[in-house]
Amino acid sequence: MSLARTVLQDAFGYEHFRGSQQAIVEHVIDGGDALVLMPTGGGKSLCYQIPAIVRQQQDQGTTVVISPLIALMQDQVSSMHEVGVDAAFLNSTLDYDQTRDVEMQLLSGGYTLLYVAPERLNTPRFLGLLDELLAMGKLALFAIDEAHCVSQWG
Repeated sequence: MSLARTVLQDAFGYEHFRGSQQAIVEHVIDGGDALVLMPTGGGKSLCYQIPAIVRQQQDQGTTVVISPLIALMQDQVSSMHEVGVDAAFLNSTLDYDQTRDVEMQLLSGGYTLLYVAPERLNTPRFLGLLDELLAMGKLALFAIDEAHCVSQWG
């Protein structure tokens, strides 16, 4: 059984991938790029969450997910916590101390997934964090969770 299928079953409780999910997930785990277009509820999030978990298990670092909606970030992080995956978000709902705590935990390798608002991604402070992660070899993947992020923040 592939690592991807093991994570699918153990973390998410699904026996089988749907449609092209398995091919996409395995391609991303192997370091490939993917543009995944699926309808809402089609399982798009698993296409980056499973590779993030596998790559974290292989000590490849954190996956950064660009997500424009605060409620979606909060839901995704809560869902990840429910299945035992360390995840956090950086957005305008956090005060300075909370933000700093997340940043420190990120640099110590404490997260599998970090959800970030598009406007935060382009700040010098966050770009510096990304540079540090990259220098440590701890930046596993980037995912853009909503297509309009590409057109607005490309």
